Amino acid sequence: MGRFKDLLASQDYLILHGALGTELEYRGYDVSGKLWSAKYLLEDPKAIQDIHETYLRAGSDIVTTASYQATLPGLESYGLTEAQAKKIIASTVDIAKSARDQVWSSLSEIEKESRPYPLISGDVGPYAAYLADGSEYTGDYGAITKQELKDFHRPRLAILKEQGVDLLALETMPNFLEAQALVELLSEDFPQVEAYISFTSQDGQSISDGTALSEVAKLVEASSQILAVGLNCSSPKVYPDFLHQLRQYTAKPLVTYPNSGEVYDGATQTWTKDPDHSHSLLENTLTWQKLGAKVVGGCCRTRPSDIQVLAQGLK
Repeated sequence: MGRFKDLLASQDYLILHGALGTELEYRGYDVSGKLWSAKYLLEDPKAIQDIHETYLRAGSDIVTTASYQATLPGLESYGLTEAQAKKIIASTVDIAKSARDQVWSSLSEIEKESRPYPLISGDVGPYAAYLADGSEYTGDYGAITKQELKDFHRPRLAILKEQGVDLLALETMPNFLEAQALVELLSEDFPQVEAYISFTSQDGQSISDGTALSEVAKLVEASSQILAVGLNCSSPKVYPDFLHQLRQYTAKPLVTYPNSGEVYDGATQTWTKDPDHSHSLLENTLTWQKLGAKVVGGCCRTRPSDIQVLAQGLK
């Protein structure tokens, strides 16, 4: 590892991989159920690789593995053995690397010189993703301890590291105790690993469980492994306040990848309300860059076309 830190220092921005689960849904795949997009690691991994390739061709600098929903408990409850579950999590890195190899080999030398060689980011979704009840947007985990959260996350982090990811994406985090658990876990068990951490917020004033951004920033500032911090899968309207506040407490590069502005109903596993069309992803990102956004993209319900417009606009 080390390339993420180097690119943060040398590049004006890094464009993230876009939505995976909702993109599968757009393409006609059924992503209902507790495994969500991860079930296609079992049923049709080529569908996932195709989406990775689409985002890379659109201009993404970072390929995010399809491991958001792929956890040992989740896969084992689906009927896999522990060994099978570990193999599936490992396969997410292989799929991402294959997509990168396929796209990179198709580019001309001029095209290669105009962009960084894409990073592979190991996706670490929150405990909420395993619960599959929409708690990514509430942070309500009930009575769970920090140690239990460390034990939940440790196996997946170990597999992703062993498979050779360039960084970890600790994303869609709604719960401060979980963020503490992950930061400590990195330091204790994975001291060479680089990562960014990205939260959800419903009001732009705090993360989803109500923790103040001053506390969040204090945690991040104390970690030499968390190289960037920000907000994802939240409505574009909450970003200005969130970023303004966060910038008061940390000088680290900021991360922004909003959803479409629609609202997720965990009970029905559907998106409700209308998307926010007041500004395009590019327009929002250009505004957020002035506040320090450097790792940028789109999350649920955004499309490869949004990433393509973003990449062209920024370049």
